[in-house]
Parts: sequence; structure tokens; C-alpha cells
Amino acid sequence: MGDNHTSVTEFCLLGFPGSQELHQILFAIFLFFYSVTLMGNAVIIMIVCVDKRLQSPMYFFLSHLSVLEILITTIIVPVMLWGLLRPGMQTMSWTACVAQLFLYLSVGTTEFALLGAMAVDRYVAVCNPLRYNIIMSSRTCIWMVIVSWVFGFLSEIWPVYATFQFTFCKSNLLDHFYCDRGQLLKLSCDDTLFTEFVLFLMAVFIIIGSLIPTIVSYTYIISTILKIPSASGRKKAFSTCASHFTFVIIGYGSCFLVIIRYGSCFFLYVKPKQTQGAEYNKIASLLVSVLTPFLNPFIFTLRNDKVKEALRDGVKRCCQFLKD
Repeated sequence: MGDNHTSVTEFCLLGFPGSQELHQILFAIFLFFYSVTLMGNAVIIMIVCVDKRLQSPMYFFLSHLSVLEILITTIIVPVMLWGLLRPGMQTMSWTACVAQLFLYLSVGTTEFALLGAMAVDRYVAVCNPLRYNIIMSSRTCIWMVIVSWVFGFLSEIWPVYATFQFTFCKSNLLDHFYCDRGQLLKLSCDDTLFTEFVLFLMAVFIIIGSLIPTIVSYTYIISTILKIPSASGRKKAFSTCASHFTFVIIGYGSCFLVIIRYGSCFFLYVKPKQTQGAEYNKIASLLVSVLTPFLNPFIFTLRNDKVKEALRDGVKRCCQFLKD
């Protein structure tokens, strides 16, 4: 990647339409969401690290999920907030655009892989409880997390490299609040059809690859729960995976399980040109980078008794410390 491949040295982000007053309102709203997201996910990471009751694979994966949520929102939201404060268009250098797109896609792919790993963990917990500690050993969990992170970042090197090999000569205006791949490909004067098709296939592979363990795991989980004779037993078994299942439903989207979370594979990251819609793109991006990370702490605290107990004890210790 270099300047000989493009006539553009910087991009102008159009951001959100509307008056400066509207931008100030949006700034306040998004700043609130961002602040709560950072604090909520940071609290989850902290209590998982310090509370012995949460020293299990489920919460180990949860802490990494919270790290990913912090990253995915931090990659996008600060730039978006800065654009809302500045009048006119916001400029971003070619290098910064490459870095932002790569990190955004890599973190999103890592989160997909981690959700699949968490589904497998819940399957073992419900369907093989007696062997859970043996199967989901600390060594196994660490390797599952490492593979998720490595796969997420390595899998996006070529797609981002291929995107910035095109010549961007039509314009340098991106109708978005971050360096969106679909908008970038619209600026190219080259024939991008084959590359877009390859990127499309890669996205489908990543999504299907993460969905298969999730679907298979929950098929066995539901089958096992339905065989439990007592209602209290079924409720207890389902509660062990309710938070993850809720996050999967929200993350993959209410209509098509893949549309929202991964930037809608077909529409947000690698969608063909004829399907690009700037307004849809922005809304979907907001769901990915603002709403879902914001909901994560609430999903895993309000539906999890152990986390709530750890939070209460942590608050009591803090209050006691301040009194002393």
C-alpha cells in the first residue's frame, strides 16, 4: 500500500446531516452512550479479575468480550464525536483511514469468533457438567481466546490491503462518520467487482464459521434442557446460558442473525455497490459501534446473579473503604 496506488492523500467524512444544534444534541447523546459503555465494560473486566467467584471459563470469555466492546466503540466513536463538534467536513488521512478500517474489521471478526467459543463453553456446561472442568481447562480457554484474536486480525489483512490497492480518483468524500469500506469502493475508478465478490465470500465464510458452533451448541443445549424433568431444573440450566444467548440474538440481529453485528456482511462491510445506502449504512454502524457495546454490561449483569453479587460486594467494599 502506498501513494502510487491512489491519488487521494486524505478523505473527508460527511458525517451526519443537519444543523449545528442537532450535532450538539447528537454529541451529548453519543458521549453519554460512550461513557456508560466504557465504564460498564471496564467494571465487568475489573470484577472478573478480582472476584474469586468469577474465576471460571464463562467469565474469562466475558472479560475478553468486554475488551472487544470497548475497542470496537473506541475505534469509531471518538472520531465521530470530534466530527460532530467541528463545523463542516472532517478530514482523515489516508493512513488513519487504513488503520481505522483494519482495526474495526479485525475486532468485529474477533468478536464473532469469541461468540462461537462462548457458545461451545455453554454447551459443555449444560450438556457435560461433570466433565466441564476437565474439558474447559484454563489452558483450553486461553488457547480459544488466542485463536479468536489471531484469527480476527490475520483474516482482515488481505481484505484491507486489497481495498486500498484501488485508485480513488472520483472523489475523496465519504458519506459516513468513519472510513467505511463500501463508501471507499464507491470512490474507485477501477473495476472492483471481482474483489468485492471475494470479500463477500470471505465475509460469508467468517459468519457461517461463527454461526455453526453457535447453532450446533444451542441445538444440543435446548435438547438437553427439554429433557430435564423439573421446571426448576430447566430454569437453572437455561440461566447458565441466558446472557450469552441474549447477546447472540442482539448481536446477530433480530431479522437476519448476521446483518447487524458484523456490519451485515452483505450490506455494511463488503456489500455490492448497487445495494449501498448511506443512511442504512450509518444506522447499522451505530448499532454495531454504539448500541450493542452499550447493552453488553446490562445483559451480563442484570441476568447474572453471580455478577450482581460481585458488584454489590464491590460497592460495599468501596463504601467501607471511603468511610474508613
